[in-house]
Amino acid sequence: MTHTEIEISAELVRDLLRDQHPDLADRPVRLGARGWDNQLWRLGDDLAVRLPWATRSADALLRKEHTWLPVLAPRLPLPVPVPRRLGEPSTLFPRPWIVTTWVPGEPADRAPVTRGAEAADVLAAFLAALHQPAPDEAPAGRFGRGGSLADRSEGFTEQLASATELGLVPDPDAVRAVWDDAAAAPGWAGPALWLHGDLHPANILTADGTICGVIDFGDLCAGDPACDLAAAWTLLPDGAADLFHAACQPAPDAATLRRARGWAVGQALAGILIGEAGVRGRPGGKATWGPPAHAALRRLIATAHR
Repeated sequence: MTHTEIEISAELVRDLLRDQHPDLADRPVRLGARGWDNQLWRLGDDLAVRLPWATRSADALLRKEHTWLPVLAPRLPLPVPVPRRLGEPSTLFPRPWIVTTWVPGEPADRAPVTRGAEAADVLAAFLAALHQPAPDEAPAGRFGRGGSLADRSEGFTEQLASATELGLVPDPDAVRAVWDDAAAAPGWAGPALWLHGDLHPANILTADGTICGVIDFGDLCAGDPACDLAAAWTLLPDGAADLFHAACQPAPDAATLRRARGWAVGQALAGILIGEAGVRGRPGGKATWGPPAHAALRRLIATAHR
C-alpha cells in the first residue's frame, strides 16, 4: 500500500476541475468515500470525481474503466458509475483521475441485503446482461481472476493458514474441503465472458434491503463466470444462493458452481483478514468487511457438509 503524498481535499478537486474541465468547476464538492484504491468526491447531485490515493495499480484501473465501462453500461440493468471525463496527470496531481456518474445507495458491507429473493433476481439479471462474450482485446484479470483456481492454490493456503492462526476460521478442514473440491472441478470451456471481477459487498449498493447499483469496475476483465457467481454466497443472505442459481440465465452447470464456491471461499478469507486488520488498526484495514465475510464463510462451510 502507498498513499499519495498530496492531501486530497475539496479545494484540490476544484482546482483540478478548473484546470482541465472548467465547465464542471462551479458544482458543489464534498467527500463521498475513501475506498481501497480511490477517493470518491461528490460533484453536485449526479456526478463524482474518483482519484487514486492508495494503490499504485489504481491508475491503470481508472483508465480501464474509462475505456470499457461506457461500452458495457448501456446494456446493464442496474446503475453503474459511467465515466464522463478523464483527468490527466499534472503539476496539481501526478496521477490520472475520472469524473463519473453518481450511483446512489449504501454499500452492502454497511447495509446488507435483507430481501434475499428479490436481490437474487436482481443479481441474476445483472450478471446475465454482463456475462457476454468479450472481445480479444478485453483486459485480463488481476490476481488470476477469471482464470484457473489451481493457479491460486498457494495464495489460498497462505490465507487459510493466517486466518486459522488468528483463530478466525471455525472449521479449517471444511474450508479446505470447499477449496479442494472447487480446484478439482472441470475448468471453464466456454468463451471468455465479461466479468466484474470484484463483487464483494463494498462494491454493491443497496436500498430497501435489495441491490440497487454496482460500483468499482477496476477489476473488469474477461474469463470464467464462476468468479462473479461467487456472489451468491458473499452478497446474498442465508437461503438465497439456490434462488439466485435458479434465476440465472443460462443456468450454471455443476462444475461452474463448484468453482464458484472456491472463488467465494477465497474472497471470504480475504475479507476476514482485511476486516481483522481494520479491527487491529493496521493500515488498509476495513473493519466493515469482516462481518459479511464471516457470514459468507459460514454459508460455504455448510455446503461442505451437504
